[in-house]
Amino acid sequence: MKNIENHGGLNSAWTDSLARNQHPDDTALLAHLRTVHQHNAGFTEMCASSCRDEAGRNSYEWLAEAVPSIDGTRVLDLACGSGPLLEILYDRNLNLQLTGVDMSPEELALAKGRLPEGVVQFFELKAQDLKAIGDNSKDVVLCHWALTLMNPIAPVLDEIRRVLSKGGRFAALVDGPMSAASMYTEVHDLIYKCVQAELPNYGQVELGDPRIRGTDSLNHLISATFPDAEVTVETNVVSMEGPATEVAELAAGFFYAAFTLPTELRRTMLSKLSDLLAVTNLGEDAARKARFSMPINRLLVIPSPK
Repeated sequence: MKNIENHGGLNSAWTDSLARNQHPDDTALLAHLRTVHQHNAGFTEMCASSCRDEAGRNSYEWLAEAVPSIDGTRVLDLACGSGPLLEILYDRNLNLQLTGVDMSPEELALAKGRLPEGVVQFFELKAQDLKAIGDNSKDVVLCHWALTLMNPIAPVLDEIRRVLSKGGRFAALVDGPMSAASMYTEVHDLIYKCVQAELPNYGQVELGDPRIRGTDSLNHLISATFPDAEVTVETNVVSMEGPATEVAELAAGFFYAAFTLPTELRRTMLSKLSDLLAVTNLGEDAARKARFSMPINRLLVIPSPK
């Protein structure tokens, strides 16, 4: 995977709108996400795969547990990115019928390269229009940490409901409550403060629908599309430890905001983040140890079989 350090600072229709004190629309959001993933394909996986919960699972592995280990189960990985979840599922059961969808050709190229040819069907599609996926054709739909970035969200949920088979299920990994993970709020605030020094309006407009980020609002949103479904939301915390500079780089790389910083400001931010996350202050920066924790929620929706 490429180095996620952004030497020039990312510019997009989204950041241009914020710089002009305008409210970016859904088209600008889509263009912004495509730009980030075009230049930094695989960045989500770099951090998410490194962080593990007390049981030793990363967030992909935790989400994968929602898939029954039954031969022939038809699974759709929505916004599959670079394909780590598909790889986990394939390794667990070679007889699953796997489909991956993403709007980024760069991410899809990485996903295709990590799996044997032909074992996964891939489609370049937006989540709001899964036109290549048939009605009632999937037993499980998964979405790892992308639901929070989708707007409008209602058409996405409608498409998930459409493609799910009778008795199927939908599971997603989304942001957990910030207070659940030690120092996560401080990490978030530090990064956003550095970005807002360049783009004062950054953060005033959410990337995606903010209802996904709250447990109660998420429940209400899901219930509107799946009124008779059994809905559960579980909270977990995943963490990583290592050299302070490495942990800071990986942690910052998980925040879309960090990609907007030009080189020198990014270096300053990473230095501050290394200090914040350090658990020891002995020796040179490369020898200092640091810890970063993230709160995560696992959403599981089991619609009524009626």
